[in-house]
Amino acid sequence: MTSLLVIIVLLLLAVAIWQMTKIFDLTQAGKSKDDSQVANNKDNNIQGYMMFGFLAFLYIFTIYGMFEWGHLILGTPASEHGPDVDNLMWITYIVIFFVQAITQALLHYFAFKYRGEEGKKAVYFADNDKLEFIWTIVPVFVLAGLILYGLYTWTEIMFVDEDEDVMYVELYAKQFGWEARYSGKDNVLGKANVRLIEGVNTMGVDMSDPNAQDDIAVSELHIPKGTKVVFKLRSQDVLHSAYMPHFRAQMNCVPGMVTQFAFRPTVTTDDMREDEAIVTKVHNINKIRAKKSAELVAKGQSPLDPYTFDYLLLCNKICGASHYNMQMKIVVDTPKEYQAWLKDKATIVTAVNEEKKAKAAENTSAIIPVATPEQKVDSTVVKTAPVVAVN
Repeated sequence: MTSLLVIIVLLLLAVAIWQMTKIFDLTQAGKSKDDSQVANNKDNNIQGYMMFGFLAFLYIFTIYGMFEWGHLILGTPASEHGPDVDNLMWITYIVIFFVQAITQALLHYFAFKYRGEEGKKAVYFADNDKLEFIWTIVPVFVLAGLILYGLYTWTEIMFVDEDEDVMYVELYAKQFGWEARYSGKDNVLGKANVRLIEGVNTMGVDMSDPNAQDDIAVSELHIPKGTKVVFKLRSQDVLHSAYMPHFRAQMNCVPGMVTQFAFRPTVTTDDMREDEAIVTKVHNINKIRAKKSAELVAKGQSPLDPYTFDYLLLCNKICGASHYNMQMKIVVDTPKEYQAWLKDKATIVTAVNEEKKAKAAENTSAIIPVATPEQKVDSTVVKTAPVVAVN
């Protein structure tokens, strides 16, 4: 209701301003004014100076943005290929900023210098082969360099040598969460199909596949530092995107197909929490959370917990109403810590078998008494009645 009242007030305000302009026009009746639609020298000068004003705004806002929001950049990359991705981004930023600074300055300067003047005719050039060659060939070389560098970086990231020591992990996306599956001791992921999803087998792993017998499903992803991890990505429902920002990794999860991304983590979670930039970010976030907590406590609500840095797997595609909440914690351990965490994890086959046993026991114990006409019940004696199991 409040929103409707605000809209009505804004509409009435617009009508009032429109009526005031009409009244102002009426008060100017009889006074000399230029109703011509042709720009005069005054109009051209105003437009020229406005172009300079916009140029100043553009540069000031750009510089302000660098200082105001520059600290939001992710900072230290946590994967082997991360520095290459960051270098590519910085080179692109520098090229764009340099070209933007020159072209925008020339554009607005020429708009002012060659503004219209009464009695002055514009000079028209049909073509200039030399200029056209310059502004065509220069971007060609610059963009070709960026593309080749990007292609080289992408190839280095995605290439997995057959003889390379890697581990295979599946990331399974669905609205609105993630699951991970480890390939077990054989380092081979078993087959899976959405049609096989049932009970605890939430990823549809094929229990008849020999390679699936040692697969392990988890809701929190742990990966060892220094080991290259090949991620196999699947989606149960719609298009998702596996985004791991601190590892500079992202790949779409497409229903009906398996995509892949690989990287080698280089910074453990504990070490990243001690990174200077991360410490500063955590401090700033907790200042904001403390302020919000004070407001919540004043309203009689529970305060927010302090923020602690964690690597996260996010969805970078708008996949539905709870897209913003689709995330999974990633922990980078030392190899020793990783093995200690993994050894107690039960396989998917074990979980499925335990579920079957539990259901069988439940069916066996689900019995109800069936009274017979001959059964006599009084205040002191209850004869045992036959029982029938309900399946």
